[in-house]
Amino acid sequence: MSTRFDPELVAVFGGLLALLVVATAVGAVLRRRVTAAGARATVENAWQRIVAWWGMCAVFAAATAIGPLASTALFALLSFLALREFVTLTPTRFADHATLVWCFFVILPLHYVFLAVRWYGMFAIFIPVYAFLFVPIRAALAGDVEHFLERTAKIQWGLMVAVYCVSHAPALLLLDLPGGAGATPKLLLWLVVVVQLSDVFQYLAGKTLGRRPVAPTVSPGKTWEGLIVGGLAATGVGGGLGFLTPYSPVAATGMALLLVFLGFAGGLTMSAIKRDAGVKDWGSSLAGHGGVLDRIDSLCFSAPILFHLTRWFLPGSV
Repeated sequence: MSTRFDPELVAVFGGLLALLVVATAVGAVLRRRVTAAGARATVENAWQRIVAWWGMCAVFAAATAIGPLASTALFALLSFLALREFVTLTPTRFADHATLVWCFFVILPLHYVFLAVRWYGMFAIFIPVYAFLFVPIRAALAGDVEHFLERTAKIQWGLMVAVYCVSHAPALLLLDLPGGAGATPKLLLWLVVVVQLSDVFQYLAGKTLGRRPVAPTVSPGKTWEGLIVGGLAATGVGGGLGFLTPYSPVAATGMALLLVFLGFAGGLTMSAIKRDAGVKDWGSSLAGHGGVLDRIDSLCFSAPILFHLTRWFLPGSV
């Protein structure tokens, strides 16, 4: 079945478009009517998020319509931007520049080439094994031993999170799922919708109902109320959109619940790194969302688990 004209895929995109239209209309009305300083700041933040969502949905829809290679290229670009943000916030020394050149212009593109040509074995081990060993070797050759372990660990961690983990989202397109060629783009869309809506629902629930922070010293804005209410809402959406997945309705709901937890854990972990670096956001490339890593931090932790669980439960899918 063609992914470009798959009726279920078109229907979900249509639903997202309708939701964005409603959100835009509501946001426009609130911007005119809300005048209180605190409420005004919240409305403006929400408006910036809506505008950014239009852009992100447009890019994702275009990549899905064009095909798997375009989707892989899109996520390669996201990995490049995310790795740049990570390296910027975890400063390195001059001696690390050669190693970083290898990371950005050799390791990252090669990893996505292995994905594009469907070489699963090399895709799975290239960064965790070969790049993991190469980075400290190349850094040692530079001769700078000051904070050597800390510096190389930051580069390795950046590659793992911003490149390896992120790449498992388009890696879903490698799977041979029941339903033919149109099944994998739908599963990728389902992942993105569940994880991103979970972030939105938790943000809204936390703003309106939040009282008790989960980890106040790490991220005071992440509350138990936001996690529970927003997480259950996103789980319900994931279960309702289970027809996009190869799972049964019960399995789709359970998988959505797992993704909600992993997404929250990813956001919390990345917040701890930002807190250690003394910054609020990873960057400012997306208005209302901070940097690229602020938007995909939950995807970094959820995509690899979804990919491997799906592969394990569907033998022969790769």
